[in-house]
Amino acid sequence: MNVKDLLSLNGKIALVSGGAGLYGRCIAEGLAEAGATVIIASRNKVKIEETAETFRANGLIVNAMTVDQSDHESVIRLKKLILDRYGRLDVFVNNAVTRPMKGYGDDIARFAESMDVNATGMMDILREMTDLIMQSGGGSIINIASMMGMFGPDLSNYEGTDMGTPPPDYFFHNAGLINLTRYMARVLAGKNVRVNCISPGGLFNNQPERFLENYCKKTPLGRMANNDDIKGIVVLLASEAGAYINGENILMDGGLHA
Repeated sequence: MNVKDLLSLNGKIALVSGGAGLYGRCIAEGLAEAGATVIIASRNKVKIEETAETFRANGLIVNAMTVDQSDHESVIRLKKLILDRYGRLDVFVNNAVTRPMKGYGDDIARFAESMDVNATGMMDILREMTDLIMQSGGGSIINIASMMGMFGPDLSNYEGTDMGTPPPDYFFHNAGLINLTRYMARVLAGKNVRVNCISPGGLFNNQPERFLENYCKKTPLGRMANNDDIKGIVVLLASEAGAYINGENILMDGGLHA
């Protein structure tokens, strides 16, 4: 098969949770540019609709649906709506995240709040959308974790800033998601469902100048990730070009941990 055909997502239905977020928008755009019909979902109805409309104005097929990942009934409603409207699901990018904790010493109740969405809720939507993909004959699940699920924090990045200590819940749930990827790849063996993970480094978002200086001088590519950097990996894992990649975690950090 021609490599362009291998990378094509024409005719595929793809769901991106957290699709109005920083990486979510990049991921949705890449999938749609590769030909997929993309559904972006989040709790914020106004923001998700505005995001979808922006994509449609540029000729991409992106539609919005709402879901509260911490609410099982909301997840089930999303699953039913996708099935009723599209009849199938081929790709699920598990990207939604909440960040209630503000640092190491934050109230422990915020850790529990984080786990409600980032652990329990994430497992709920992951399992339900996997079931829909299996009903559709198979497909691809792509978990979005972080390099911070693989390594401890480099506190020197924050020297000279008022950004504080990075929150522990983020490290905790991303590390778990990476190994859950391997677990699901094994458990779903024979179901025609591939499960992989991407662990990005930092995405440029107008961070403080001192942070950018600290971070970029340690990265062989000399910069943070931009909006296009994750697109190719997502399309690879979603398409037939990645048909023999399963149970993997891909570190995308510009060589920071080389």
